[in-house]
Amino acid sequence: MQAGKPILYSYFRSSCSWRVRIALALKGIDYETVPINLIKDGGQQFSKDFQALNPMKQVPTLKIDGITIHQSLAIIEYLEEMRPTPRLLPQDPKKRASVRMISDLIAGGIQPLQSTAGIYCVGDEVTMADLCLVPQVANAERFKVDLTPYPTISSINKRLLVLEAFQVSHPCRQPDTPTELRA
Repeated sequence: MQAGKPILYSYFRSSCSWRVRIALALKGIDYETVPINLIKDGGQQFSKDFQALNPMKQVPTLKIDGITIHQSLAIIEYLEEMRPTPRLLPQDPKKRASVRMISDLIAGGIQPLQSTAGIYCVGDEVTMADLCLVPQVANAERFKVDLTPYPTISSINKRLLVLEAFQVSHPCRQPDTPTELRA
């Protein structure tokens, strides 16, 4: 097992990194951030040091428990298995399948949500699907995408953004956030 805090290699604006930061915050896991600027110096993810850590040259990457994990959903699934509270995947297998389906859709090929929501994406507890939703909505808003045709997505997003884990993990509050973009 790895001694010390987990290390998250992250970029403040990366939606993939953001969903992992939310999971870490929800689970109360203290971690160290190593900023990987995807623009500076032609993209720090292309450095030999980072490529040795993650051959895919992508963020996020999490070093935890003596292993290195790439890909946000794999990281979140690992955290769920090793630190199961609070749950990000419902106990009910049908709801768990829905959470995974929505998470994959958002992370892999952002598609409009079907109306399976309760208070959040699937029911009334925050799940992995919600961790995927908020960063994608933020990117859509950043690029001025009209979300009015998606009232379910917008209302779920608003409810999630008031939760502490979503606030502390927000890109405007990260150590590598440029001063002019800080909240």
